[in-house]
Amino acid sequence: MRSKPTSGETDMKSSKAIALGAALFGMATISGPAIAQQPSTGAAPGASSAKYSDAEVNQFTKAVMALQSIQKDAAVPAADKQAKMAGAVQQSGLPPEKFNEIATASNTDPALMQRIQLAAGKMQGGAKNP
Repeated sequence: MRSKPTSGETDMKSSKAIALGAALFGMATISGPAIAQQPSTGAAPGASSAKYSDAEVNQFTKAVMALQSIQKDAAVPAADKQAKMAGAVQQSGLPPEKFNEIATASNTDPALMQRIQLAAGKMQGGAKNP
């Protein structure tokens, strides 16, 4: 009989799940015009895009932008990056499972990817123009 996972085990699983989600999302896709390169799965275009609220897309985008910043930060030791990334996703208010779900869906749904890119553009534009 397996005992209930400890907080450390749960945090480790969340960190691994977030790292997986970040890898699935392909951290660079927000900053580049990758919409045309997305593979088609035969599903109706935008089918999963409508599944996510604007708030969830914004939370996801905020988390991905934070993950990109952590990835690029040479001052953060590699061993600490997963924990920082898990914290960034939690701070976005999006559960890790939902983050991974959106990351996976964005790889096959051009409409969702476009919504994410638009949200990122607004966030980046807002930061440049106080």
